[in-house]
Amino acid sequence: MGGLYLLLPTLIVIALSFLVVRAAAIALMMTGMEEQRARFQALSAFTGTGFTTREAEIVVNNPRRRRIVTWLMILGNAGIVTVIVSATSSLVTSEGYQVPIGIVILIVAVYLIYKLASHRGLTQKWEGFVESRLLKLHAFQDTRTEDLFLVKENYGLIRIFAAQDPSLAGKSISEAMLPCSDSSVVLGIERGNKWISFPKPDETIKGGDRLIIYGQLNVLKAAFEKD
Repeated sequence: MGGLYLLLPTLIVIALSFLVVRAAAIALMMTGMEEQRARFQALSAFTGTGFTTREAEIVVNNPRRRRIVTWLMILGNAGIVTVIVSATSSLVTSEGYQVPIGIVILIVAVYLIYKLASHRGLTQKWEGFVESRLLKLHAFQDTRTEDLFLVKENYGLIRIFAAQDPSLAGKSISEAMLPCSDSSVVLGIERGNKWISFPKPDETIKGGDRLIIYGQLNVLKAAFEKD
């Protein structure tokens, strides 16, 4: 049975991996990234797969996200190596009938870990704990903007979060865009599940709106990230 005991560190590392990826996704979301995108990028960075996509530019061009992803890559590589070594050692040192037993135990245990990690109540508690801890760090203040698409000469798409800038609510598009009207254009507004294409200048911005704007990123950030 000695070999089977070596499965324990394997299962511990797998369980910790789920927690780390969840925590990293929360951290990315707190930098302004959307939930689904944050989870995908966290998992991609941790496993080292799928991180060469165009969306990765949104991560690497943001200092806070870059630090998060760097740590994810380091922990991911260490975790994968640990899992491979401990699982292999367990199977190699097992005798005869213990090998299939070990494989079955590993599969069942991983499945149970996955089910626990997917449990809504447990994940909400973990995410709430992580968020409360991160909020105490100065690096995770409210983010008002998010880069969406980068092109040459510092032009690109950016998402403005009206919820993070109370001064925007109640203003018209023309009033909100006054500081950067010469070099940018509002392509649309995300309002709940509704999409408003090319809103009129007199369209009133609501508190939960997210504005999709094309223009010079440095000008937009100077206008909307000011205190």
